[in-house]
Amino acid sequence: MEMLSSLEQRVIGCLIEKQVSTPEVYPLTLNSLVNACNQKSNRDPVMNLGEKEVQSVLNTLIARRLVNNVAGFNARAAKFQHRFCNTEFGELQFGPGELAIVCELLLRGPQTPGELRSRTPRLHAFDDVTQVEACLQSLTDKGPFVVKLPRQPGKRESRYAHLFGNTDYAAAEVEQESGGQDREAELQARIHELEAQVQRLQARLDELEG
Repeated sequence: MEMLSSLEQRVIGCLIEKQVSTPEVYPLTLNSLVNACNQKSNRDPVMNLGEKEVQSVLNTLIARRLVNNVAGFNARAAKFQHRFCNTEFGELQFGPGELAIVCELLLRGPQTPGELRSRTPRLHAFDDVTQVEACLQSLTDKGPFVVKLPRQPGKRESRYAHLFGNTDYAAAEVEQESGGQDREAELQARIHELEAQVQRLQARLDELEG
């Protein structure tokens, strides 16, 4: 299975979010999905996608069997649901806390455990940051499906990023953390480790799709 593009991440993230937070309106029509993709809250970056763009992404995801149209033959409007994870026969299975974290990372990019806890109540209520960290560790052990990024200057917590799509930002943050030539060896080691994690995840996803 290929990695998800930024638009595919947004569509999958929105479908997961609405499945959990508003099951009464899920699966989503194209119009509802466009609105979800373009929300100004809980989205980073904020997008302004049109129906044609979202439909094109859906067509690609349907071809990859990551989304399907569940509307009946005579239905007036198509309705879409994801098959990214937690399907009956799929091997990619996440618990409620893990799913909430994956969803948030798909929708907003890298975040700290504290940020994830504050942004996931509508998806899953974590009692404390320790529970978030436990889920992040589980996602790391399973795939790895997430990676811990270098701590940014002036920040108390490190951010975590998912590994389902482009990870150039992770390598860039590692490079920014390097203070000079004396850190070059450490920098290269971290980049190689990140690349190895992505390769392992790619192999795992290939097995799931096969």
